[in-house]
Amino acid sequence: MRKAMIHFTAAMLLAVSLAGCGQTRGTRAVTGGLLGAGGGAAVGGATGFGAGKGALIGGGVGAAGGALTGH
Repeated sequence: MRKAMIHFTAAMLLAVSLAGCGQTRGTRAVTGGLLGAGGGAAVGGATGFGAGKGALIGGGVGAAGGALTGH
């Protein structure tokens, strides 16, 4: 379970770092949410955490990270 959480955290950090690609705060939030949801679903499904839970957590973290990043 610990290894799964490390992988999940690494995927979320990657998604949040990519969330800064948009031009506006709203665009970055949407981009981060989509990337986070996709990454969270993939990691959650692969680790047994659950794709749905992973997508919800990843989407929320990605959207928040995208909205909080600036140029």
